[in-house]
Amino acid sequence: MPNHQAPSSLLEVHPLGKSPVIEVRSEGESIVLAESCAIITYLLQNYGKKQTMSAEGVLDDLYYTYYAESTLRPLIVVRQRLSRFANRAPWFLRPVFRYVLGAYREMYVDPELPKNSDMIEKHLSRNPWFARGSDGPTAADYAMIFGLEGLQEEKAITPETHPAITGYIKKVHARPAYKSSSVFE
Repeated sequence: MPNHQAPSSLLEVHPLGKSPVIEVRSEGESIVLAESCAIITYLLQNYGKKQTMSAEGVLDDLYYTYYAESTLRPLIVVRQRLSRFANRAPWFLRPVFRYVLGAYREMYVDPELPKNSDMIEKHLSRNPWFARGSDGPTAADYAMIFGLEGLQEEKAITPETHPAITGYIKKVHARPAYKSSSVFE
């Protein structure tokens, strides 16, 4: 919706009224499953191609799947919302809001972006996927792509500064499964 909130009709689907959600029907029962990484994990466990991974890759998959939702995306969302909020203040308060929220962003959010993007760059410069030894995408890859696209959108990474990340994003975008998903139309 224009206010960047989910429509109230989602409250009929899930008590928090948030998306994404999926409805799982099993043995006559219907369960609504929310949260991106829970959905990713469920879909891969029940319908995905089993990937071969090294022992380190299993830990990478676990780490980056949870890191995507608990560290990376919150940084990006907070950064975006601070900018959006300042611009929506009454016109006579905008300079004050921009100053205060900009200072907060500069002190607490912006210093974290280079640390995070550099860690990801280092990992992807050594591995084609987030799980070491994997022969294809895992839950971590599906969870991380949204955050990486957010970094690119926020201009926190460029092909010059982070070639492994931007190359990875291009690789994911070129996948037929990504192209065919209605989510990205």
